[in-house]
Amino acid sequence: MPLDGLVVSAIVDELHSAIYHGKIEKVYQPENDEIILLIRCMGKNYRLVASASSHNPRVHITTNNKQNPVSPPMFCMLMRKHLQGGKITAIHQKDFERIIIIDIENYDELGSLSIKQLIIEIMGKHSNIILVDKAQNKILDSIKRISGDLNRYREILPGKTYINPPDQGKANPLLLNKEHFIDLLQGLTQGTVLYKALYTSLQGISPITAMEICKRAKLDEDIALVNLTSNTYDDLWYAFHHMMQSMKHKTYTPNVIRDKVDHHVIDFASTLMEHYQGVYDTLTFDSISEVLEDYYYHRDLQERLKQKSVDLRKFVQQSLDKLYKKLQNLGEDLRAAEKSEDYRVYGELLTANLHLIKKGTTEVEVVNYYDETGGTVLIPLDAHLSPAQNAQRYFKRYGKSKTAVKEIDHQLQEAQQEIKYFENILVFIENATEIQDLDDVRSELIDEGYLKKRRDKTEKNKGRAKPLCFISSDGFEILVGKNNKQNDELTLRVASKKDIWFHTKDIPGSHVIVLSKSLEVPEKTILEAAALAAFHSKGKVSENVPVDYTEVKNVRKPNGAKPGMVIYESHRTIYVTPSNDIINQLNNKTESK
Repeated sequence: MPLDGLVVSAIVDELHSAIYHGKIEKVYQPENDEIILLIRCMGKNYRLVASASSHNPRVHITTNNKQNPVSPPMFCMLMRKHLQGGKITAIHQKDFERIIIIDIENYDELGSLSIKQLIIEIMGKHSNIILVDKAQNKILDSIKRISGDLNRYREILPGKTYINPPDQGKANPLLLNKEHFIDLLQGLTQGTVLYKALYTSLQGISPITAMEICKRAKLDEDIALVNLTSNTYDDLWYAFHHMMQSMKHKTYTPNVIRDKVDHHVIDFASTLMEHYQGVYDTLTFDSISEVLEDYYYHRDLQERLKQKSVDLRKFVQQSLDKLYKKLQNLGEDLRAAEKSEDYRVYGELLTANLHLIKKGTTEVEVVNYYDETGGTVLIPLDAHLSPAQNAQRYFKRYGKSKTAVKEIDHQLQEAQQEIKYFENILVFIENATEIQDLDDVRSELIDEGYLKKRRDKTEKNKGRAKPLCFISSDGFEILVGKNNKQNDELTLRVASKKDIWFHTKDIPGSHVIVLSKSLEVPEKTILEAAALAAFHSKGKVSENVPVDYTEVKNVRKPNGAKPGMVIYESHRTIYVTPSNDIINQLNNKTESK
């Protein structure tokens, strides 16, 4: 569900309960389109995020702490000037629209109390965060400046009068009685389907909410208005009125709707959605902020991960394509070079039959002494060379081919190792869960000489991402590498000899370590660690994935091997099917640790 009027209503009520009369301690701007307000209220600290992102606009209380730029943007500096130290005196939603207005009382540069309004407009690609002087209704600035070239009706620039977004002619659902509600629908084109009539004529009602009203009224959402009877209008009004009363009485049930199989988030809402019941799982939360944080944090992160990984993914895929082509060419060269034994035989047969060969002949047929059946072989000759020179030519080609076979074989091994390396890199890019994971992969490619180092001052003080950590059902700690260098670190330095090492068999993926503390590791922990290895590999969507495991003492790194590349012996193999359920259970155990 998009942030419609119902969700915004729940947000406003929650903010009013949490931060009304709170003091704004700090203002940050971690992203170009996002601000964070640190607020102290009733002895508690709150972090309010407001985003004008085109894809993920939102407002809610957050627990996430993003890294801020070294130099704050100009909009952030202006916000600090007007809002820092100020007191929140009002929070309200405008006419059930997706607009939240926060009044902040603070002293201006002349020492007089004044009220500034922070207006957050949640409108998709037109979303904005605007700071307005309330007394004069003048815009001080906005996170997105909109000039007359972009919008003639409504300029969002410093010094301009703040104008509300254009009225779409929709009715405020909180102000309707039954008579007005029915008149509104009956005044529409009667061929319009019901759910569309609801969301196009009522302010703050999204298509999903309109479908929910139809579901509660036990009506087909696609029924045309012309087919509604007085009884169905009664049912429709009752369902609509009941939902609006819940908003008025602030009886919300914040929830997230997830897929039953892979737990992927399908939607969220501020009230229980009956039309999702039975089809998906519904997870309820104590606050709408928790819902939005759960939904938007992962959605926003995935979008940023996708954007940041594009060039990395492209480079790695191009490198793999070149290596696959190289492997194919080397295979063809090897097959040609492996004919060297024929050259030796030709040379020896020519030497044994020099007296039978005349100079200037282009070919000669001789008995093949190496053929057990006693057959003959036709040997091509260079007419410009003597019989002895032809024999020597074949011996030279034999020597060159033998050398070529060794060299090609060496190149084949190098290409195969590079392919394994880049396939591992691709898995780590696919499995990245935070921006730092991608930065670590990039750093590794720079260290290995595949990429040039960027001139980016912000990279200097960045730390490294930590390995994933899980707790098994039996209480054993399980560590999972998130890149090749972490794999080496875990296997070669962190793990002790008696710890258990896991890796998918002949499939790119992470090193997984069970810290045994010299105890015998139970079968259930073995299965869970194997599931983690399969899940964090190229085989994560496959069934019966083979996973090898052995004690760390049996794992070693060959000299000159690339990061993450090891060999092992005395191992056992277990077959597992990666499951989100198992991973989520282990994640929960990790979080509660």
